[in-house]
Amino acid sequence: MWEGRDSKEVVSTAEAFKNAACGLLLSFSLATASPSFAAQNSQMRLPPLSTDPNRCERAFTGNTIGQANGVADKVLDLRMCDFSNDKTNLKGKTLSAALMSEAKFDGADLTEVIMSKAYAVGASFKGSVFTNAVVDRVAFDKSDMQGVQFINTVLSGSTFEGANLEGASFENALIGYVDIQKLCKNPTLPEESRIDLACKP
Repeated sequence: MWEGRDSKEVVSTAEAFKNAACGLLLSFSLATASPSFAAQNSQMRLPPLSTDPNRCERAFTGNTIGQANGVADKVLDLRMCDFSNDKTNLKGKTLSAALMSEAKFDGADLTEVIMSKAYAVGASFKGSVFTNAVVDRVAFDKSDMQGVQFINTVLSGSTFEGANLEGASFENALIGYVDIQKLCKNPTLPEESRIDLACKP
């Protein structure tokens, strides 16, 4: 394999393979990191706020190669962006691995959105609608979720610790047993939702 190549070329090729392997391992580690752990870890350091002047508008196209594993071509930084009452631009978008802390989605229509491994700690989703959406491993901790509608939504592995769930609906949502147990511990969860989720008294 290395015949006919000088030692410098061999070292250069080996170094390239090494760098590629390290890059793949880093990508895998980030993609498999648990957002619930990140939300609970007060020492977590998020990357600096993106300087892209159009960073908020990137939500309207979503992750170009975002998938359920949270891998994307570029960090989707939506921190402190305001999408209040947006009824058209976010429908069906892929917002995997998005940074959403302190963003506003109040009254937004998030129908059929795919939101996987997103960090939405301290965000506001008052009155937003998640219809037929896939919300997988999203940290909604300390978020304002008043009146949010998770209608026919796949809601798996997401955390709502310290979130305000007053008036929130989980109508026909597909939620795992362990996730339901955690949701039922939230004191702001309305009685109707407690019945829908079969929370134990």
